Amino acid sequence: MPVSKIRGVNINWQVVGDSGPWVVMTTGGRRSYGEFVPLANKIAAYGYRILLHDRRNTGASDVLIDGDEGEEIPWTRDIFELTSQQNIQPAFFAGSSSGARTSILFYLRYPQAVRGLLLMRVTGGAFAAGRLPENYYGQFIRAAQQGGMAAVCATEQWQERIAANPATRDTLMAMSPQRFIDVMTRWNEVFVAGGKYPVMGVSEEELRSIKAPTIIIPGNDKTHSSASALAAHKAIAGSELHRLPIEDQDVPLIPFPDWAPYEAAIARTFAGFMARTIAAEKQPQINSAG
Repeated sequence: MPVSKIRGVNINWQVVGDSGPWVVMTTGGRRSYGEFVPLANKIAAYGYRILLHDRRNTGASDVLIDGDEGEEIPWTRDIFELTSQQNIQPAFFAGSSSGARTSILFYLRYPQAVRGLLLMRVTGGAFAAGRLPENYYGQFIRAAQQGGMAAVCATEQWQERIAANPATRDTLMAMSPQRFIDVMTRWNEVFVAGGKYPVMGVSEEELRSIKAPTIIIPGNDKTHSSASALAAHKAIAGSELHRLPIEDQDVPLIPFPDWAPYEAAIARTFAGFMARTIAAEKQPQINSAG
């Protein structure tokens, strides 16, 4: 797969589809883009091109544990640079969970690059705000405190990234445990500060500022409750809400691969929304000509 140097970091990416409007899809958590390949193929079948990538610190892309503004803002800057290099702006931006949040944050910084937002499994609420800081930061801070960087490398999540990119282990082992702890602590503070909003990491004022055409598919677990999607739908003027034939479940997390039975419906829904959006873009030209 192609690799591009983006703001000093090697970013692993892939294009699915041969022609058509562009869609940039971002997975949730710190998971590899491979999770989205089946859905990307289904959307591409409707005549779209999908850009998938492993964000820094995920998948096979490089690791860089640095900075004081958290992880998601650097992700948006990387995406802007990658899509600029590949000349695919403006595009539709799609994401699930943290990928949905990153897509929203990308729009807030680069609205001119966004044709529309396709959001799934929006994160929010007290349960997510309590669970995710530990999942993303707390466990790794403790590992570094108790066993240094070797203990961090031994955790399940980092083992997955090391398997995808063996150089990740060298990068981590070359890092001072205290520096790792300091950065992770700061990233955790940034993340926790965004947990007070109904849609994690995005204020209601920011949601109300979104003017891009938006469609939202609610999640159905305690981390991605339907209430969070409804909050986003209510705040984003003109947004569409599409409910899958699922009910909220009293479980912490339903992994995205468990949504595989609904991927055909998701692809059809997103493709239809994008087709309507593209048609609406052309409408003023038709009116002015008439």
